[in-house]
Amino acid sequence: MVRNGDITLSDAQRILRRYWWIVVLTTLVCTTVGLVGAIFLPKRYTSQTIILVEQPAIPTEYVKPIITEDLNRRLASMQQQILSRTRLQPVIEKFELYPKERQRLSMDDLVTRLRTAVKISPMESMPGTESRQLPGFFVDVEFDSPKLAQRICSEITSMFMEQNTREREQQALRTTEFLSQQLEDAKAKLDQQDAKLAQFKRQYLGSLPEEEQTNLSLLTGMNAQLEANTQALSRAEQDRAFNESLLGQQELNSKTAQTGQSSDADEVELDALKKQLAVLLAHYTPKHPDVVKLEGQITELKKRQLESQRRDATSDNRSTGSTTPQAQQLHAKIRQDEISISDLTKRQTQIQEQIHALQARVQASPVVEQQLKELTRSYQAALDFYNELLKKRQNSAMATDLEQQQESERFKILDPPSFPDKPSFPNKTLFTGGGFAAGLAIGLGALYLIAFNDKSLHTVRDVEKCLKLPVLTLIPALELRQELDARTIKS
Repeated sequence: MVRNGDITLSDAQRILRRYWWIVVLTTLVCTTVGLVGAIFLPKRYTSQTIILVEQPAIPTEYVKPIITEDLNRRLASMQQQILSRTRLQPVIEKFELYPKERQRLSMDDLVTRLRTAVKISPMESMPGTESRQLPGFFVDVEFDSPKLAQRICSEITSMFMEQNTREREQQALRTTEFLSQQLEDAKAKLDQQDAKLAQFKRQYLGSLPEEEQTNLSLLTGMNAQLEANTQALSRAEQDRAFNESLLGQQELNSKTAQTGQSSDADEVELDALKKQLAVLLAHYTPKHPDVVKLEGQITELKKRQLESQRRDATSDNRSTGSTTPQAQQLHAKIRQDEISISDLTKRQTQIQEQIHALQARVQASPVVEQQLKELTRSYQAALDFYNELLKKRQNSAMATDLEQQQESERFKILDPPSFPDKPSFPNKTLFTGGGFAAGLAIGLGALYLIAFNDKSLHTVRDVEKCLKLPVLTLIPALELRQELDARTIKS
């Protein structure tokens, strides 16, 4: 008797001795069913190929790869594209798959059935390696014909190879085209900044920071030229005044000789002024105020005499109609002095204008320098951006060449699609072993149910547990006469 599911070893032995045939029967039946199922179930064959992922032939230090997306993601994306209806329907039509099912199933159902027959599984990295790069992947195709399984596996493998090559090339080309467009835009902006910088330099030519020292040197030189020109102008005016005084004296002498009259008073005054000037020059420089004032008086007196002499000379010329050679030479010198004075005056004006222009340039130099720095920074930023894009475009172009030459990361078929000699489903060993295990489990489960539902008393322990009374005595087993005779005959 079993109470509360507590089965002892003696109970198990008793049940097994009595009902052993149940375990044997269930095991045989289930094993037979598994074997029959393995024999008569529709056969399915699996063709497999291994695709390795080869690393670029040229190190990434020399040519940086454009495609940096994780291979697992790219593989998942390619799997979705290849196993789409657009790609699988031509495969069904090419190999004429599912001829019987076409009459009762739609194309979507056939595509779904073929999609479930294709399995893509990544290859695990070798234990102990630190690389996280996917080494490769398996392509398994399960079909009811070994030949079709191999052909479909070969077709799917070719799709993966072509898809990977096409996607990498297209992405590389798109990247190169995008960088080329960006490079053209950056070149246009750089040209604009360059034109602005050149226009600014042309506009403020002479006021640029690098020309400030030159402007200061030129300003110093111009000041020296102005001083020299001023002195030359002063000398020319003095020469003209002197020549005019000589001409006046000569004309006065000529007039005196002709008329017998002389201007003694002016001559006496002029001689006195000259003597006084000689005394001042002996003690002071020509720039002393008294000297300059006295020279002005002398010049004024000479001009007055000269005008008087010219008037007299005009009247004399009208009367006589002739001048002396000395007077003609003095007239020529005076005209030359006047030309020199005019040229020096113009030159002085030009020098003063140049000095004003240089002073304006020097004063505007700090403002021009600030504006130039802003333009230079903008130009340098545009130049750096252009150079960076140029390097990226060149690297992208080299990477595109590598993609087109199949020298970058690519897929390589390690093993061609296999031709399955044995069906992958159903597996006889698996089905037979599974049937044996299932039958054994069913038989043992049936024995447990029998033991659990057994309410009979077999041992002293069963009696004590059921009646809750101690056992005082035991009645030995009594054998009948017929049993004794039968045992005697057997022995």
